[in-house]
Amino acid sequence: MLIDSHCHLDFPQLAGDESGVLARARTAGVAGMLTIGTRLDQFERVRAIAERHENVWCSVGVHPHEAKEEGQRTPDRLIEATHHPKVIGIGETGLDFYYEHSPRAEQAESFRAHIAASRQTGLPLIVHTRDADAETGDMLEEEYARGAFPGLIHCFSSGPEVARRALALGMFISISGIVTFKAAESLRTIVRDIPLDRLLVETDSPYLAPIPKRGKTNEPAFVAHTAARVAELKGIPMAELEAATTENFFRLFTKARRADTERPACG
Repeated sequence: MLIDSHCHLDFPQLAGDESGVLARARTAGVAGMLTIGTRLDQFERVRAIAERHENVWCSVGVHPHEAKEEGQRTPDRLIEATHHPKVIGIGETGLDFYYEHSPRAEQAESFRAHIAASRQTGLPLIVHTRDADAETGDMLEEEYARGAFPGLIHCFSSGPEVARRALALGMFISISGIVTFKAAESLRTIVRDIPLDRLLVETDSPYLAPIPKRGKTNEPAFVAHTAARVAELKGIPMAELEAATTENFFRLFTKARRADTERPACG
């Protein structure tokens, strides 16, 4: 079985066919998924999806794109949301200097608040980073020196230095469908070197559909294509990759109940 460690089931492209999306995931061997919070004013919708399905969990957070409007200065609201049993992670959060939809200073302030929430709750920090490799690495190291926290770099598409720095902090790295893209040879080189016990797989759906599903709306079922490519890169059987990434998910997201994955995806 596989776990889609990062998807957006509340986004319109998937929310309109919730039962179908989950049923197709189950058919594809996806036994669980983590749907991600990106805005606090929409968190109840994200949480409700997780409440409806035994094998769906959620996170709470403010995407760096939303930091201008919803950036958090303290961890209080994030921590409060984690009292719910289905909330198993903090984020997504981080730095995005590619689009810069929010000022860099506000992104950084909110990122630090999320790190504080992760540190205080022990729930993993889900990090988004784009065109901010050095800044992300610096902030993670600075904050880790103040107190440890678990976490992962999601939808990894950065350079080898980010991977090195994240792994040195004990973090995990999650691979999306980007690894299947023709132009992603540099990413594939990095994936080959990432220890198997630190890898997760994800869709980031409804975006970044992997080959051979390019041009379609991405959904959790498609994580199987990403996993197959990662297994090929690691030179291991698909079953071994599935077992390893699923085990890694539960080692990182310790609040998730493993028994949930034994139930039907749309139950």
